[in-house]
Amino acid sequence: MMRALFSGVSGLKVHQTKMDVIGNNISNVNTIGFKASSVTFSDVFYQTTQNATGPNPATGTTGRNAMQIGLGSNVASITSNISATGASQRTDNPFDVMIEGEGFFIVNYGGTNYFTKAGSFHIDSFGTLCTAAGASVMGWQVDPNDPAKTVADRVSALNVMAPENLYSPPEATTEVYLSGNIDSKDTQLTSATGKIVNISFYDSLGHSYTADMKIREGSTSNAFNVDITDIKDESGQSIFVNKVVDPATGAVTYEASSITSFQFGGANCTVAVNTTDGSVTITSSQQQVITFSGSTGNFVNVGSGTGAGDSLRLTIAANPNPFRPVNIDFSSLTMYASSGSTTVEPTRGSLEGLGAGKRAGNMTGISIDTAGKIYGKYDNGDSRLLGQIAVATFANPAGLEAVGNSMYAATQNSGDFDGIGQDPTQGGGSLSTGVIEMSNVDLSQQFTDMITTQRGFQANSRIITTSDSLLEELINLKR
Repeated sequence: MMRALFSGVSGLKVHQTKMDVIGNNISNVNTIGFKASSVTFSDVFYQTTQNATGPNPATGTTGRNAMQIGLGSNVASITSNISATGASQRTDNPFDVMIEGEGFFIVNYGGTNYFTKAGSFHIDSFGTLCTAAGASVMGWQVDPNDPAKTVADRVSALNVMAPENLYSPPEATTEVYLSGNIDSKDTQLTSATGKIVNISFYDSLGHSYTADMKIREGSTSNAFNVDITDIKDESGQSIFVNKVVDPATGAVTYEASSITSFQFGGANCTVAVNTTDGSVTITSSQQQVITFSGSTGNFVNVGSGTGAGDSLRLTIAANPNPFRPVNIDFSSLTMYASSGSTTVEPTRGSLEGLGAGKRAGNMTGISIDTAGKIYGKYDNGDSRLLGQIAVATFANPAGLEAVGNSMYAATQNSGDFDGIGQDPTQGGGSLSTGVIEMSNVDLSQQFTDMITTQRGFQANSRIITTSDSLLEELINLKR
């Protein structure tokens, strides 16, 4: 009878534990990345009142089973359902990330690495990608030898908005190509001013310049002379001229700058400055000529003599020199009839889009791709790799130990973390941005478990009350 009492008590305890787990599951039904837990019971030690015996032909007795009385139940396990993915919630926040697959985000809190499915991240005041609980998101840094790749090394904090990442360095223009058509009947080509084409380019500091290139009719048919008449900075002032203001009278005069010559297509171009009005006169040692086919109108070559080819190189020398040689490609030009109108358009960069150059840029945003690579977007059109989010996988993810704040710690039964992690796309996984993983709690299952748990608790309480009634009757026998 006393055994029944204690069995009932053990039944109450395990059902209380199961109810605690159900309550925790339901309370976290809207916790991002939460994984529901389940409880399993097992019976416990049995008291054997008679051992089992086998048949005995000598005495003619049969075998008998053992007689055992159980002593109640116990909690066998509390298991987290980590492998089941929760529902996806769209947020359109670029820092909200969801893992498609078995991986876990690696975060560092207080110097220790933990693991989480909760991908709601933000940037702290130091520019570090972190969780709402204040843990740093860990990943791989950019390869110093190849800025387009990351190094799969020991994970470290992703300081994606560090001061050095808030801007994009400028690049000098090295390639320009011309497209369009030169109509030989265009009257501009026969005038002294010619057809002016403004070619823009950047130096290595990000300053913008414009080279005024004049196209005019050549000495032979199907040929056109091309010259550089001036090169101006972003304020419209010639780089060959310095403006001088007399502090006493305010009179303005002009003088030559430190740049007195340049090369165009291999020819030396000398600059003379008019000190009165600041105008420049450029004299070239060789005339550069664009030649077209008289029968087809297609481009033939550009240059002078045997050095003619598809392009001319503009080289400016200065000390110190921020300029880089600019290769100007003429091969896309044509010479077709076009109602007497010439349309030549310069484009920075080669035909493949390389060497366009750019000014210095300020960060305008951040994006994360499916492989976890974090890119900074800049107002000069640049996109820079800033790092990569790494993930961790475990042989037995259910063996991870929950430590709160939607984080887990590795245990001896979960498998070890190697400190490096892996690419999120390894094994067919990926990351989705603008989406977070919600809890995988199934409310219908939880409510059903709650009903059965309540009934189990009630039944075990009846064991205690019934055993108490039996004891009361036993005590009343003496009356």
